Amino acid sequence: MKKLSIILALIAIILTAAVGFGLTASAAEESSADNQSQAAVSEQTTEQSAAESDASATGQKAIAAAIAVGLAAALGTIGMGIAVSKSAESIARQPEASGKINSVMMLGLVFIETLVIYALIIAILIIFVL
Repeated sequence: MKKLSIILALIAIILTAAVGFGLTASAAEESSADNQSQAAVSEQTTEQSAAESDASATGQKAIAAAIAVGLAAALGTIGMGIAVSKSAESIARQPEASGKINSVMMLGLVFIETLVIYALIIAILIIFVL
């Protein structure tokens, strides 16, 4: 159980870091837009720098989203594997308690899968909203 809580904590930390990375990309995009409005350079140079900053911010957002979903899915899978193996051990030791063990295991798996789905939603928000 301690390993599972550590894995869930790692997923939460990774998601927080990915959201922060996405916010940094969003802030860089906004600051480049402010810099573009203040700079009175030639129109061609401004268009090129705008395209470069948009591409850079989009790339950072994509990396943040990929990190969030990839690591959350990987660590969630590890957590699910640990939960299923421990429940199988428990059922092997006490077959008469298999109903309770299965229900608790399914509840735990639902919580882990919900966390992975939250990571997917955060990744979508990073890409399309920020």
